[in-house]
Amino acid sequence: MGNNTRVTEFILTGLTDDPQLQLILFVIFFAIYAITLVGNMGMIVLIWTSPPLHTPMYFFLINLSFLDICYSSSVTPKFLSNLLKENKVISFAGCFIQLYFYGLFGTTECYLLAVMAYDRYVAICNPLFYFINMSLKKRVQLTAFSYIAGIINALVHTTAASLLPYCGSNIIKNFYCEVRSILEFACSNISLNELLMFILVGFNVITTILTILTSYTYILFTILKDCSAKSHRKALSTCTSHLMVITIFYGCLSFMYARPSSRQSHHIDQIASLFYVVVTPMLNPLIYSLRNQEVRIAIRKALQRKAVSLYF
Repeated sequence: MGNNTRVTEFILTGLTDDPQLQLILFVIFFAIYAITLVGNMGMIVLIWTSPPLHTPMYFFLINLSFLDICYSSSVTPKFLSNLLKENKVISFAGCFIQLYFYGLFGTTECYLLAVMAYDRYVAICNPLFYFINMSLKKRVQLTAFSYIAGIINALVHTTAASLLPYCGSNIIKNFYCEVRSILEFACSNISLNELLMFILVGFNVITTILTILTSYTYILFTILKDCSAKSHRKALSTCTSHLMVITIFYGCLSFMYARPSSRQSHHIDQIASLFYVVVTPMLNPLIYSLRNQEVRIAIRKALQRKAVSLYF
């Protein structure tokens, strides 16, 4: 029957047990986390203080930057502190709190990326009615829907997992609490949990991907029919950044959850999780600032204003 000792805390294995390597990793990922916070906060402040960027697309980009900060902060601080500790313990409650916020912000970002694809569809395929169809009320509703979807998904999985009895081993072979890793320690039937994961995660992924594919299919047909329209080409240039963010986000997500699980793949899972949770939130503001001409212009003007204020 195995060890039936009740689990009251979990031990995270982290990435390595080598103290010197842990210190090096701490420096690297602390720098990545700092860039994530500064980059996304900078994007929020830039959009907020630049009137030319007060458009529906950048309203959603503000929310994306906010989500990236929250998403990374749900895991990274604990991960960084554990790199400096020999005993990488997380309490039972702390583990499920981390699991909840990780699921909430991750799911919300999936839906927000789909909403941003819909926004690009309206901007390119119905430009004359763009500001009518994407009114402030509509933007708030779409954003609120994304958060509600995230809250429901996270609440269902966290509640269902927290009600299970846990016994035996409590060593999570990862650097954060993730639902599949936690369910391995349940000493009762987890069929309901697996069914909920299959239904909800499948629904969320299929719904958002279909929205993105449908939006960009219409965009492509519109551009092909009228490829000489400058307004269309300008709007399409903003799609490049969004497509890059989508590719990175869903690429990591697919690698983590669509690949068959294996006992020998824990290190691969850790690397994929690391990129998905820690690195990706850092890349989004860099992609939008480097690939988007309007953002580059706004950054240049902000720096010029700062230089003038310092001079005088």
